[in-house]
Amino acid sequence: MSNTQFGEIRNEAGERLDYSYTDGRDGGRELVVIGHGVTANKDREWAVTLANALSIAGLASLRFSFSGNGDSEGDFRDSCPTKEAEDLGAVLDAVEDRELIYVGHSMGAVVGVLRACEDDRIKLLVSLAGMVDTADFTRRKFGDVEPGVGFMWDKPDCPLSQAFLDDMAEVGSVEPLAEAVKIPWLLVHGTDDTVVPFDESLTIANRAAGEVEVVELEGADHVFSGDDAGAMAEAVVDWLRAQLG
Repeated sequence: MSNTQFGEIRNEAGERLDYSYTDGRDGGRELVVIGHGVTANKDREWAVTLANALSIAGLASLRFSFSGNGDSEGDFRDSCPTKEAEDLGAVLDAVEDRELIYVGHSMGAVVGVLRACEDDRIKLLVSLAGMVDTADFTRRKFGDVEPGVGFMWDKPDCPLSQAFLDDMAEVGSVEPLAEAVKIPWLLVHGTDDTVVPFDESLTIANRAAGEVEVVELEGADHVFSGDDAGAMAEAVVDWLRAQLG
């Protein structure tokens, strides 16, 4: 595992993006880029489990922390889908000699849709517990938190900013963008997800323009806790094997 495989990666603002590279056993050109959700980072259990499963299956991966998150540079208060889509673009720039697959969790799935509908370097797309209605999410989860004063889920290092709320409202919902996603797309979602309802994956899948598959994980929560991380990883690996032949 390395964070030097592609040298230093910086976004358009010049902020260094922390990443970990896990090699695949087959030495192929495919590279799976893994993006996390809101208030998270590249080292969440589900992300590490997925990277290890991909490696065993022969696929290399790069999981990274969006700017302002984890050990990446930047201010968390600037974190929002639009900026994170730019971060993903910087990562793709750094690795663009590879055949690229993007896996995004929660808000990272929003980032994937924003990027995939306009960036043809992404050949396959995977959404894990993918957020769809960003405006509704902020109303449900942070409607009673005062921006500039309160915190997301009472995490002191995750202040709720007006910039985040404004961007989430501006994006509104990525459902209409699904019609512009023409690449094969996998959506994996748990039925016990209390952060992003399972039905959001069904809703956006119905709008997708290309080949789409939804995997329903019975009883899994938003972060695929415990054994559900392995079940999620197995679903992703099986789908990628089928797509890549």
